[in-house]
Amino acid sequence: MKGDRVEVVVDSGGSTRTYEIEATRAGRRVDVGHGRGMVEVTEVTRGGTPVRTARFLAARVIALVEHPAADAAADDDERPVAPLRRSA
Repeated sequence: MKGDRVEVVVDSGGSTRTYEIEATRAGRRVDVGHGRGMVEVTEVTRGGTPVRTARFLAARVIALVEHPAADAAADDDERPVAPLRRSA
């Protein structure tokens, strides 16, 4: 969902660097995957096509923080309910 964001903090030999990957358009999401010593963060369209990908060595990743879109929680928790109509 637009607004999904992932922060990746990486050890760069004596200091740290922070990278942010964000879903930039409506209908896109950010997926995180890991395996074989790599961490991969990908922005993906609704159809599953990767738009852009960032890869990091897992041994260098200090922190990986996922920030869901702010209105995603509100949409899931509060679903509008149609009022009941009674016939007279």
